[in-house]
Amino acid sequence: QVQLVESGGGWVRAGGSLRLSCVASGFTFVSYAMGWFRQAPGKEREFVAAIAWSGYYADSVKGRFTISRDNAKNTVYLQMSNLKPEDTAVYYCAMRTVPYDTTLPTDFGSWGQGTQVTVSS
Repeated sequence: QVQLVESGGGWVRAGGSLRLSCVASGFTFVSYAMGWFRQAPGKEREFVAAIAWSGYYADSVKGRFTISRDNAKNTVYLQMSNLKPEDTAVYYCAMRTVPYDTTLPTDFGSWGQGTQVTVSS
């Protein structure tokens, strides 16, 4: 069965950096685009970034976050730099289930359990 396991979250001061990882299993990883989303308390889950052959980003993280993938390791990464308190959320990875670039959570599936990122001011 499809399994996505995120790691790398933690606490960091504003301006700091973190790298999230998501290890995938149970499907042909190279055949799917992968995405990162986040959800803060009391808010909707929102798109952060996704990657098929190249990455695309939410405007709020463009220039600060970089998504990448290592198909040999079945892993997708999210390098986060210049973190801000408003980046605080649980971050989830998911596999994209449609063959076009999209930011809708409904176009992604098989969500991981999430990893908490907390940015203090």
